[in-house]
Amino acid sequence: MANELLNVQDLETVFNTPDGVIHAVNGVDFYLKEGETLGVVGESGCGKSVTMLSCLRLVAMPPGKIINGIANFKGKDMLSMSEEDIRHVRGGQIAMIFQDPMTSLNPVMTIGRQMEEPLLLHMGMNKEQARKRSIELLEQVGIPRAGDRLKDYPHQYSGGMRQRVMIAMALSCNPQILIADEPTTALDVTIQAQIVELVIKLREQLGMAIIWITHDLGVIASIAQRVMVMYGGFVIEEAPIKKLYSDPTHPYTVGLLGSLPSTQKGARHRLYSIEGMPPVLYQRPQSCPFAPRCRWVQPICREQLPLLENVDTKHTVRCWVDIKTGKVRA
Repeated sequence: MANELLNVQDLETVFNTPDGVIHAVNGVDFYLKEGETLGVVGESGCGKSVTMLSCLRLVAMPPGKIINGIANFKGKDMLSMSEEDIRHVRGGQIAMIFQDPMTSLNPVMTIGRQMEEPLLLHMGMNKEQARKRSIELLEQVGIPRAGDRLKDYPHQYSGGMRQRVMIAMALSCNPQILIADEPTTALDVTIQAQIVELVIKLREQLGMAIIWITHDLGVIASIAQRVMVMYGGFVIEEAPIKKLYSDPTHPYTVGLLGSLPSTQKGARHRLYSIEGMPPVLYQRPQSCPFAPRCRWVQPICREQLPLLENVDTKHTVRCWVDIKTGKVRA
């Protein structure tokens, strides 16, 4: 069995705003094993990105604050590390690529300088070694004439090429975990497919573990082995990818899958729409946060917060109701 790289327990993060305290992450537990790809899905505002940013202590404080939890990376809690120790983990051992490469890259620094910086900092290379490694990395992610392109600035690259640069930068220090925060959202469909194919190829070559954050269950199907669905700052369902697609157990997961168009020949079905809006959590939920939008809702759902419980081998769900019968679970 693969060794466990990351284990997060009871993570809670809040944000102080002029309107009150927003409870963005509410006791999240998850793990990641060596070489595994974990998909994290849910609509905007459900806590996906804040969960991962909290683990790396990249949440701006203030207004954010991590008020509880443990994030063990190879047995060491990142939330209690010194600033110097966590800097060596970020970029060096755990790397992150973001949704919009144009805002992630410095517009007034050349690509070469931005590529070389982590190599000088984390890998102890000299300038010439860093330049040579930067060219290798850009070639690895499919940038043509890599040596010449190091002198260019981000605006001289297309959106897809900028995202490839971000992937190359993330891989520069041979991280054990790559966190990809909706890296294809700002790209057109053709480029999305190329980026997903590139990441799959690099995962197989390098053997790194990946956390892929997205709202697109279609993308997750081609890249992840296991999926974690989030809503209202909670993990509400988790299962192996095939199990989740064939037998979704939480009403929210059913809604997400129902909103996907079918790719099967001749298949016709009405796309499902989840009515209502995600909650703005000025108080930590004491009942099911999805209850106001759920078509299977029962009185207990509005009164008590369900626990994350096993419904099958490696399949957990946070829901009071068995959606196959419409009745409260025994």
